[in-house]
Order: sequence, then structure tokens, then C-alpha cells
Amino acid sequence: MLGNPTLLQKIDFLKNIKSFHISIGLLLSFLAFAFFLPNIFQEYSTIILNFIISKFGWLYLLVTFIVLVYCIYLMISKFGDIKLGEDDEVVQYKFKSWLAMLFSAGMGIGLVFYGISEPLSHFIEPPLGLAEPRTAQAAFLSLRYTFFHWGVHPWAIYALLGMSMAYSQFRMKEKSLISTLFKPLGLSEESLSAKVIDAISICGVAFGVATSLGLGSLQIHSGLTRIFHLPTGTSITLTIVFLTTILYLISACTGLDKGIRILSNINMVLAGLLVFFVLFSGPTNFLVELLFTSIGNYLQNFLAMSFRMAPFTDSTWLKNWTLFYWAWWISWAPFVATFIARISRGRTIREFMIGVLLLPTLLSMVWFSVLGGTGIFAELYEGLKISSQIHLDPSSMLFIVLEKLPWGYWISILAIALVMVFFITSADSATFVLGMLSSNGNANPSLISKLLWGTMISLIASGLLVNGGLESLQSLAIITSLPFAVLVFVLVFSMQKKLSKDPKFLRPQTEYKKHKNE
Repeated sequence: MLGNPTLLQKIDFLKNIKSFHISIGLLLSFLAFAFFLPNIFQEYSTIILNFIISKFGWLYLLVTFIVLVYCIYLMISKFGDIKLGEDDEVVQYKFKSWLAMLFSAGMGIGLVFYGISEPLSHFIEPPLGLAEPRTAQAAFLSLRYTFFHWGVHPWAIYALLGMSMAYSQFRMKEKSLISTLFKPLGLSEESLSAKVIDAISICGVAFGVATSLGLGSLQIHSGLTRIFHLPTGTSITLTIVFLTTILYLISACTGLDKGIRILSNINMVLAGLLVFFVLFSGPTNFLVELLFTSIGNYLQNFLAMSFRMAPFTDSTWLKNWTLFYWAWWISWAPFVATFIARISRGRTIREFMIGVLLLPTLLSMVWFSVLGGTGIFAELYEGLKISSQIHLDPSSMLFIVLEKLPWGYWISILAIALVMVFFITSADSATFVLGMLSSNGNANPSLISKLLWGTMISLIASGLLVNGGLESLQSLAIITSLPFAVLVFVLVFSMQKKLSKDPKFLRPQTEYKKHKNE
């Protein structure tokens, strides 16, 4: 009997397993599979990805819209007055720094990478065949769908999860873990299910950020090649990854208040300079008119785009873009939400929702209208066939467009600096989030933990670059999004139950006011 562990002993053993161990085991298993069997790894990850997108695409559309509606409800309801912290708590970060940090973490490198390439892609291959390629109608359609993919829908996912974590952490004094959000539904934080949820979150963050770093290193390399004639090749890209890794590990050592906050403010300044330069050195009137018209088109077609499927026509475009993006944003949600929760202490739910939903969306609209519109103008009116490079090297699109502007050489250097700072900020934020999630929700993870995860995501990005597997890594991030999409849907009911029992509404009003004034 002593040699055979009882069922109770086995259960006790499972209870002692931490989400850190599960996530490390999953990450190492995936990496070993990718390194030693790269072809099989890519084949099966693609098969699973296609299955998820084709069979559960409707689920992503439905969940995302429900989450958006719930966020709007929280913004205008009585729950909007609840503070993410104590009733008398003041905000931790000034508004400009807060906005800069959530914007950098939420979109980051993706904005620079896709700023020109996505609108141009939709311009030459209009969404769902709704316009003729390379026409004015295709231009409006391209901006409308780009706004849709980068607007309030993805930010609603971040807002719900981020608000939930900030409320649980700062008002209810619970651990900074995804699993704690489901306690109102009966989930025990010591259960194996809770640890699996946290492990999936950690893997999603690691896969998503490693992919982002891979894209960033490719774009930095592309810019350096066009400006300084740097040789091509994977070895140069890996050198860039190595150097930027050192920089973001140094930033991680300085902490949240110095490193990430300062870098995020630098991001906003550099991004602002780039946008204003392109706006006023390019076709200014065209870009401003395109911005306002595209916002109107976006609002006019908002509901139709939110539910658009293709039951009677070819759905390839929808799968490759909208459904792919929705799954991608959900896979990123644990990372972005955990980070913006950490920086949002002291704000009301209404202030949080307005800031997270609307302001980054407006900034993204300006960004894509100015950069993407400049590329479209060059195609339509200046005869430059820059879109021919989209499928060959999308990372070079930004620099091809900037080169045709006055002082294109210097503004391209500014763009490289912007990508690098975004790269460092995203990686630094990720090490902070991974440290929190893997150390039982510690709001101030140890330096060793941050350095460990910073090195891990750099190795993942480097390994996949060597094997040409960034697409496979991206596929893995999407695959982890399916169970998380279900969790995000369930979270709506969990948080409604939790907010309904907030002390502000349970106490008699006179007692609550007395407590508030003490």
C-alpha cells in the first residue's frame, strides 16, 4: 500500500503544481517541437488554426460584440462610479503617462508594422470584393476596415479584462491573476483548473509578445538595410534581437515608474512627430478629408461589420483578416489587460472605459489615415506601385513610403527609433506581466523573475526566426485564444455578479457616505 500512492495523494500532488511549472512545461514542449520537427510543427499548427477559424469564427464575432456592449453599459451605468481602488484613492499616474503606457502596450509595434501595409493591402484587394481594386471606393473601404480591426472592438476586450483585474486587485485586495476573476462563479484559486487558466494566460503572453518582437526586429532590419545598406540575412536580424534584448532588460531593472513610463512617453513624442511630419509634408488636405470621411463610413457601417460573415461567398478574406485579428487580440488580452490594470489604480470604471475604449481608437484612426492614406495617395495619383512589395516584404512598406517625402532619409531614421522604443517598451511590459502572473500574482515581481522571462521571450523569438517559424508562433498564439474567448464571455457574468455586490451598493447610503468621508 505504501508503494502505491492513493487517489487523495495524487490530488494533493496536483494541487502543489504551480501555473509557472505548467506554463514552462508547455513552452519548452512547443519549442522542442518547433526546433526538432519544424515542418511537422508548422503543418499541424496551420491545420489547427484553420479549423479554429473556420469552425469558431462566429464565436469570435459574437464574444467581441457582447464584450463591447457590456463595456459601454458599465460606462453609462451606476457601476461607472466605482473606483478601481479605495474610495478616496488618487490616481497613480498622470493622464498623459497613463495614456502613453496603455497605448504602447496595447498596439505598439503592430501600429508601425501595419500602419501602411494593411490599408494598402485592402486597397489592392478590397474586403469581401465590395469594391474594385485601386479605386477611390477601395480607398474608403480599406480605411473603414482598418479602423474596424484596430478600433473599439479589440480595445473592448482589453478594457473588460483590464478593468476586472484592476477591480479585483485594488478594490477587493485579491491576487493579480486571471483565475481570481472567476471566483464569483465558484472557481477556487487553489484548484488545478485555476492554475491551468493562469498557465494558458502565461503562454499566450509569451507567444504573442515573442511574435511582436520578431516583427519588430524584421522591420528594424528592413529600415537599416534601406537606409544604411545593411546586408540581409537572419544573422543580422538575430543581432538586432540580441542588442534590443539587452536594452529592454536594462529597462526592466529600472522598474515600472522609471523605465516603462519614460519609454512610453518617448513613444508618444516620436509617434506624434512622425505623424505630424507625414501629414504636413504630404497631401495634407487629402489626408484630413480621408480621415473624416473614413470615420463617418466606419460609424455608418459599424453594426454591419460587427456581424458580417460570408455564408454565400468566398470567406477567405474574412478568415485571413477579421477573424484572424479577433483571435489575435484575444490571445494578447492577458498581457495588455494585466499591464493596464497595474497602471490604472485610482481611476473610476467610467474614466477607465472612456480612456481605454475611445482615446486609443481615435489615435489609431489618425495614425492609419495619415500613414496609410499617404501610401494610397502615392498609388492613386503619383503612379508609384509601392503595393507590389506588400507580399514580398511588408516590413519595408513604411520606409518605401517615407523615402518619397521631403527629408525622407531623416524621417526614416526617426521611424527606426520609434520601432526600437516600441520594441523595448513592449518587451519590458511583457517581462513585468509575466513576472506577475508566474509569481502568484505579485504586483511587484522580482528582478530575477523579469530577467528570466525577458530572456525566455527573446529566445523564443530568435528560435522561431532561425526556423522561419514566426507564422507558426503566431498560429500558436491564435490557438490559445479559443479557450480564452470562452473565458472572456464567461467573465461578463462573473464581473456583473461581483460588481453587484460592491460595498458601495450593499451598505446603506448614509453609512457609505460616512465611511467615505472618514
